Amino acid sequence: MELELRHLRIICSIADSGSLTRAAASLRLTQPGLSAQLTRIERVLGGELFSRAQSGVVPTAFGEVVLSRARAVLPTVDELLEVSALAAQKGCSPHRFRLGSVNAPLLGGLITAIRLHHPEAEISSRGQGCTVPLVDDIAGGRLEAAVVGDSPGYELAFPPGVTAEPIATEPLFVALPAAHPLAALEEVGLADLEDEDWAAPRPDNDRIREYWSRTLLVLGHRVRVVHEAEGRLLLDVVRNGHAVSFCQATFEEVPGIAVRPLAGNPLWYRHLLAWHEEGPLQLLGPSLVQNVIEAYQVACARSTVYQAWLERHDGAAPPQRTQPAS
Repeated sequence: MELELRHLRIICSIADSGSLTRAAASLRLTQPGLSAQLTRIERVLGGELFSRAQSGVVPTAFGEVVLSRARAVLPTVDELLEVSALAAQKGCSPHRFRLGSVNAPLLGGLITAIRLHHPEAEISSRGQGCTVPLVDDIAGGRLEAAVVGDSPGYELAFPPGVTAEPIATEPLFVALPAAHPLAALEEVGLADLEDEDWAAPRPDNDRIREYWSRTLLVLGHRVRVVHEAEGRLLLDVVRNGHAVSFCQATFEEVPGIAVRPLAGNPLWYRHLLAWHEEGPLQLLGPSLVQNVIEAYQVACARSTVYQAWLERHDGAAPPQRTQPAS
């Protein structure tokens, strides 16, 4: 017979109970069956573990040595079993990373950073137009990390188990058809866009459309969204001269589309990296944040329009909202 974990649990149960009868009851064994088990365990270990006393059984000196080791081992094993069960339940593995991202130039940098630490890791990713499902998926163990974003006054509320660190806050720019007269300007005023048709993603739980509308309303402006689209569809509508659209400052100009800053910097967007506090990235989080910040800086350098804006607006920061939006 080989010594097993259940044998260590039997030894501890007998010592805790101080009686073979009580230990047998707690272990749901018969007293003769437990006595036979104890005899076999003592034979494997090579010594008597308990001596009979008037009140029951007490550990021998040899038994005390074995018990001290058993009580040190069992909690660690129990913790290992608990963590393994949680990881299996969540589909989580130290070498498997499921990532998510909203439309932002950071996912590639995040994957590269994880590869630096885990060259053999299995990495998968998916894009999502809205931040909220990504955060929910991290909390539910369906993603290990995600690039997300929010707006001033509409900051994300992260559920228990999810932590996030800011990467950068940038102004929103406007994407115009390249042939649009306003594309000749260095910056475009909201008043100049008053009569334009707009293209934008559909309203979602991240409340970004609400942030645009309420902020511009306070400034005495509004946007008339007539094309609800995102990604390639949105770019196609803008490129063909049917609408203008807000875009991130790091958006790279493509043929047919001009990107220009908004005068006065009325709208802002914050990039964040979120991950699960108990997931495989819990220790890498701070390091990954720095890696993703570096990826963001590379994205900034690729945009000549944003670079020029940064030079003109050194130290610019979004306005502080005194009351959260309800």
